[in-house]
Amino acid sequence: MRLAARLFTFVMNLGGFGLLVLGILDSSFLFAPLGNDLLLVAMTSSHPTIGRILYYATMSTVGSVLGCLLIDVTLRPLGEQGLEKRLSRTRLKRVKTKVRNNAGRALAIASLAPPPFPFTAFVMAVAAMQYSRKRLLTVVGATRMVRFVLLGLLALRFGESILKWSKEPIVQGLLAALIAFCAVGSVVSVYRWIRCSRSCAH
Repeated sequence: MRLAARLFTFVMNLGGFGLLVLGILDSSFLFAPLGNDLLLVAMTSSHPTIGRILYYATMSTVGSVLGCLLIDVTLRPLGEQGLEKRLSRTRLKRVKTKVRNNAGRALAIASLAPPPFPFTAFVMAVAAMQYSRKRLLTVVGATRMVRFVLLGLLALRFGESILKWSKEPIVQGLLAALIAFCAVGSVVSVYRWIRCSRSCAH
């Protein structure tokens, strides 16, 4: 738990660069639900200004867009065959139906919605189903920026309370547990990506 807490502090001390890197990893191959959200809220609460909100939101958004680009570059050439090897049948059917009905709207909702909404699954689907890369990145960029700015504004409004709340032992323990859970989930996620990439190559 202490190691996880130290890791969170380390990433937080990286400032905007930490948000950028976490955004790339979270939107592509890692498993980090609420990772960018919590980090952005913590940073904004420590530096509660509009300028910081815009900076942190921009870095988080750029990271998310770059992560989506990695997914697009990986999955687009594989098409729906590659998608079928990365999603369960139930999730695959649900995601494909929504994307076929209105890919742009489905992607926008996925970008705005908090976890456990499967954002990455929708990015994979629109890429595999040959939705325009330019539109994909534009929709993600615009909606993610809105989402992160709103989070920043909430942190600005309740920053003092958030800082006091975050110092509670139970909250620190929960954060550490979440980080540890994300670390395990990320290892599993990376393993699945590697395994699927090898099977798709044959």
